[in-house]
Amino acid sequence: MIKVLIADDQAMVRQGFGALLGAQPDLVVVGDAANGADAVGAARRLDPDVVLMDVRMPVLDGIAATRQLLDGRSRDEPPRVLILTTFDLDDYVYEALRAGASGFLLKDAPAADLVNAVRVVAAGDGLLSPSVTRRLIAEFATRPGQHRPRPVSLASLTDRETEVLRLIARGRSNSEIAADLVVAEQTVKTHVGRILSKLGVRDRAQAVVVAYESGLVTAGE
Repeated sequence: MIKVLIADDQAMVRQGFGALLGAQPDLVVVGDAANGADAVGAARRLDPDVVLMDVRMPVLDGIAATRQLLDGRSRDEPPRVLILTTFDLDDYVYEALRAGASGFLLKDAPAADLVNAVRVVAAGDGLLSPSVTRRLIAEFATRPGQHRPRPVSLASLTDRETEVLRLIARGRSNSEIAADLVVAEQTVKTHVGRILSKLGVRDRAQAVVVAYESGLVTAGE
């Protein structure tokens, strides 16, 4: 079972998402919160696998809450944070990814997309909302603070792993990468796992951040 915590300042949103997710056989909603501070406290008590985090909440916004959850937790495996936003390419989304969020989803996405998003983020595949993912990546790459010193860990990647990372950073799925490289999808999954391990990141979303902020990949390539 995938344990989910819902953080949103609108009661109707919390209730609606809770009813939808709770009806799934593999998902269980362990709690909810109306602001970021309560979300942090609830996550530490309830130990969810995924936190649905609204970005605009009182007391503590979703970005600050994400930082606290992912930087200040003592457990070995912190929850994955799925950012919920009303706006396509909201500035908050970029900050949330830098804070360690695993992905984002527009609040007006179809119900099936929300359910799938929780499952995908829980599995570590990150960067949701397919309709805007590629534009998000391209825009993210042009924002201030890019081209930071390249992590030493990038040098540990093999040529093929570097190639796979570049394709991940361009928004390609495992099946698309497999087709591009003419290899089995399972081979791609193995490469992705090794990339995440070598870079010391939790999921694909964070690998994308490393790829762009290090200059390994640039917008428009």
